[in-house]
Amino acid sequence: MRRAFRFGVNLLSSAPAAEWRAKCRRAEELGYDVILVPDHLGMPAPFPALVAAAEATERPRLGTFVLNAGFWNPALLAREVATTDALTGGRLELGLGTGYVRAEHDTAGLPFGSPRERVEHLRRTVEELGRLLGSREHQPRPVQPRVPLLIGANGDRMLELTAEHADIAAFTGARSVPGSTTGQPTVISAGELDERVARYRERAAGRAVPAELNLLIQFVIVTEDPEAAVRPLLEQAPHLSVRQVLDLPVGLVGTPDRITAQVLERRDRYGFTYLTVLEPHMESFGQVIERLRAA
Repeated sequence: MRRAFRFGVNLLSSAPAAEWRAKCRRAEELGYDVILVPDHLGMPAPFPALVAAAEATERPRLGTFVLNAGFWNPALLAREVATTDALTGGRLELGLGTGYVRAEHDTAGLPFGSPRERVEHLRRTVEELGRLLGSREHQPRPVQPRVPLLIGANGDRMLELTAEHADIAAFTGARSVPGSTTGQPTVISAGELDERVARYRERAAGRAVPAELNLLIQFVIVTEDPEAAVRPLLEQAPHLSVRQVLDLPVGLVGTPDRITAQVLERRDRYGFTYLTVLEPHMESFGQVIERLRAA
């Protein structure tokens, strides 16, 4: 049975209390199912931001998208997760990743590690969180018997970890530029994403309950002229043509009807039923949410 669509918005900009609450209420009004926050220096601190979002809203789930495991000690993280789940009334979804911005680790005075070391730290974090939060003796206690776990993955080792542990498998449709200390991303093609999703499915074939598949959408442009709308993006990706940008799985460009069709195509091609958009595109994507619910 096909999962129902879910839509999340990742709120990137900090704001005073009244403005933050209004932004979260607007996300709820637009129909978003999940309000998310990232884990980057210079952006809102994840857990207090989610508690404030819960106080301002009634329906949406609240999630991290995604925590940088390298910033966190598992025992301290378990305390944060349990407390936040309790304060949000059991609405928390925990997103975890390895972290990919070396410059942030340098600023925080924390080791960055090799890709393998970062994946192994994430594995230990996931396993220790499961042990701690699964123990009846652990205090504080979360409200949910199991806080849903999302893992953001792309590489082979990460896909294996995701297949083993995640309730939600999140794909970015991008990878970091080799040698970049700032985590500068470069997008991958539709064919490359096909291969990554297929590799994940191979590793997850033995699961009793299939994971929900999530895709991070990098840009949403509502327009009658898609080609003209994406030309400014070529400055950031000069190696791509206009047609190649329009074919990227991480972009949605066109009229509301066309964007609706693009989302349905991604669901049919890859299995994505949970889409996350970035805060600057919250209003644009909000125009198609009800259309997709009816599709």
